[in-house]
Amino acid sequence: MKYENIILLLLVIVILVAPMIMYHGLGEDDGMFGGSDDKGADVIGELDHSYKPWFESIWEPPSGEVESLLFAVQAAIGAIIIGYAFGYWRGQSKKD
Repeated sequence: MKYENIILLLLVIVILVAPMIMYHGLGEDDGMFGGSDDKGADVIGELDHSYKPWFESIWEPPSGEVESLLFAVQAAIGAIIIGYAFGYWRGQSKKD
């Protein structure tokens, strides 16, 4: 049992470190981590030159990293809420 935990921990470390090594030095400028919304807007602009967006953003994050951070925080909050709901549901089913 103890060795299984060590193997799992090493596997998690490899999974976390491997992409950092593989994509070291490549960023949004190289087209590696761009979002699909950026590409979609470019394609729409190519297809219909008279297209105008419905609205503009209220606030534009200062960089892609900040935008990614905010997205990750939003995902973490959602995961916490879902995890709490499942935990609460599981606890209620065991109580009965």
